[in-house]
Amino acid sequence: MRPTLFFASGLILATLVRATEPAATAQPSPPPAELAAETVNRIFAEALAHGQAHDQLRELTTLYPGRLAGSKSLAGAVEWGAQVLSGMGLTHVRLQDVMVPHWERGAPESVQLLGAQGPSPLAAAALGNSAATPAGGLTAGVIEVHSLAEVEKLGRERVAGKIIFFNRPMDPTLFRTMQAYGGAGDQRNQGPGVAAKYGAAGALTRSLTLALDDLPHTGNSSFPSDVPAIPAAALSTIAADRLSTALAANPATQVRIAIHARTLPEALSHNVIGEIRGSEFPDEIILVGGHLDSWDLAPGAHDDGTGIVQSFEVMRLFRVLGLKPRHTLRCVLFTNEENGTRGAAAYTSAVRTAAERHVFAVETDNGGFAPTGFNLGSTQGNIHERAARWRPLFEPWGVWAFTKGSGGADVGALMLLGTTVAGLTPDSQRYFDYHHAVSDCIDKVNPRELHLGAAAIASLIWLVDQQGL
Repeated sequence: MRPTLFFASGLILATLVRATEPAATAQPSPPPAELAAETVNRIFAEALAHGQAHDQLRELTTLYPGRLAGSKSLAGAVEWGAQVLSGMGLTHVRLQDVMVPHWERGAPESVQLLGAQGPSPLAAAALGNSAATPAGGLTAGVIEVHSLAEVEKLGRERVAGKIIFFNRPMDPTLFRTMQAYGGAGDQRNQGPGVAAKYGAAGALTRSLTLALDDLPHTGNSSFPSDVPAIPAAALSTIAADRLSTALAANPATQVRIAIHARTLPEALSHNVIGEIRGSEFPDEIILVGGHLDSWDLAPGAHDDGTGIVQSFEVMRLFRVLGLKPRHTLRCVLFTNEENGTRGAAAYTSAVRTAAERHVFAVETDNGGFAPTGFNLGSTQGNIHERAARWRPLFEPWGVWAFTKGSGGADVGALMLLGTTVAGLTPDSQRYFDYHHAVSDCIDKVNPRELHLGAAAIASLIWLVDQQGL
């Protein structure tokens, strides 16, 4: 051992000891592969043992549920997000102004199936951008369809004055539920607009979920600029099946809809931004973020409260583990992803104007379930194949898939500016059980799964920061 000299009389003994010891040699630095594995393991261990994301998610969803663009809840969440980033010791914490749409559903909506035994309620939720019904409600016959093309084929003569009911379910045979969501989503996103184009009085859509339950799942609809909005609502899957059965028995079945929505002037909101300054390349940015808004009837735990608090956790992990990024690490809480993506547009526009260089941007907006991998996209080729060289570092933590993609709605546009983008890919089997519904609560979020996702993102960012792609 190396002696410590407290007294002068120890000098002789110390000299003798040193003379009999082998010459000290400098310990070599760990090889890059060993250092990478050690650091990744440290990140996961810290997140699992001391992660703060779940506690922060509880605070967000308790204080600020229903964070739809233009709402007081979103405004409060913006201030809360800035306080969290400042409290973590991040630099250049700021709010970026964004004008956002402001739609409100108003009083609770109702949809009733009119049958021989009297009216029967159908569980429903108005869709974003829905118009209000007349004061006394809307009563009309219903035409069931399974595609936008069917509406166009029916034509104005048969569609005018009717309620068009889009009832194509998500495909349960697809393993990747996001693919099933995309395959059925045009009915909710564009269906009411197509129905309005052909003179429909209203539109109903089957909720975009694989669950058979009585919870309606809301979401956004768009109407062409030359077509007036019509009342539109999503039915729960049980309600959709009930209506379909009634129409099969009696095609003349009618439905009564009452929706009280209104569209207000655009409102001021903000993206929230904070940074850890890069030690070598401070003008080159690595971004991590999610979206702060949620649908008005949803607490917004998985969508996308988990993405917000995972982004916080990434910054915390770099801080507490003493990981000094070579590039500037920037956390962005985007506003208005749900019904406009104005936050992403404002951020991308500012990046373009300032000629900022983003080398990597990671989005987390697929829920807080156990992470399985990442989708990655770049204009410079198959970046996901290069990232796959790190698979051995992630596999011990259940993360193995590196697939081609475009990051997500809030960072996808940055790819067109030359940025490599990525999105966390968690297990998706339960995500659409809660997506855009009142059930999207914190009790559906497992703390370990949430913190595993944050650790996976932090590890990928550290690897890109240190080794590049």
